[in-house]
Amino acid sequence: MRSISGRMSGLCAVLSALTLSMLGFSTAAQAQHVERDIPYVAGGDPAQVLDLYLPEKPSDKPLPLLIWIHGGGWQAGSKGGCYFTYLVGQGYAAASIEYRFSQKALFPAQIQDCKAAIRWLRANAKKYNIDPKRFAAGGDSAGGHLSALVGTSGGKKAFPVIGGNEGFSDRVQAIVDLYGPTDFNTVMAQAAADPTKNVFNFNHGDPYSMLIGVDLGSDRTKGEAVSPAHYVSKDNPPYLILHGDKDSLVPYAQSQELQSGLQKVGVPVYLQKFAGSGHGGAPFNNAAVHDLVKKFLDIYLEHAKEKLELLPDSAVAP
Repeated sequence: MRSISGRMSGLCAVLSALTLSMLGFSTAAQAQHVERDIPYVAGGDPAQVLDLYLPEKPSDKPLPLLIWIHGGGWQAGSKGGCYFTYLVGQGYAAASIEYRFSQKALFPAQIQDCKAAIRWLRANAKKYNIDPKRFAAGGDSAGGHLSALVGTSGGKKAFPVIGGNEGFSDRVQAIVDLYGPTDFNTVMAQAAADPTKNVFNFNHGDPYSMLIGVDLGSDRTKGEAVSPAHYVSKDNPPYLILHGDKDSLVPYAQSQELQSGLQKVGVPVYLQKFAGSGHGGAPFNNAAVHDLVKKFLDIYLEHAKEKLELLPDSAVAP
């Protein structure tokens, strides 16, 4: 039997590889001006930086901003790939956040970093010609978790503020969550419901436990604190959730649970099921999905007068 560390090395490699493959699709984007490694915490950690993507041709009005948070098990991955870049030049600007990994700092460091970046971006909105009233956040896997948590915990002062800019809000106006964990207190039972999907043991060596610093399931309070589902309220922004129903790393039931919670309080939420798909990969990168994401953002950031229709299975087939 492989050791725990061996299993986890393999899992981290899988998570990192999936993240890179997901982000590396590089659609034919418009000409862009990119500023890299901008610190969002003055004198902070080297990881507390972001990349900013702006249209090469300046806009005559402030643009809505799409903030990407990469995945990788909260311990791998890179801001170097940004899913939202295909929308730069189509009426949007984008930012990609780096954050401290769990090897360096336990939760809530990761969400504190994301919120610090959001406040910094608002504080500098005029400089970069972005609209501080129209921010969206999105991410995949661990980044999906963090983006979902940005959405449900926004404005709640649930975590100590770091990085300054306290006078600016950490709320966003829309969320695009790609297969992120949403409830650390239910994920074990959901994974156990289908043993073929549970590809790693839940113990202090798994990414969930390494993020919170205790064995997953051993401390309900810590599990609640890290879970987007715990903070759901009627003032949450609209959500678009993308998830494969054959995901072996994050159970599809995690997204169903978040969807149910948001629906109960009247928050607009759309769950796009990828029938037969696993954790990321090509189905999430096709033109129909890109169009779905753009329509969702157009409706909730640009106030487009159209109805969002989810895609049929044939359009997202693996």
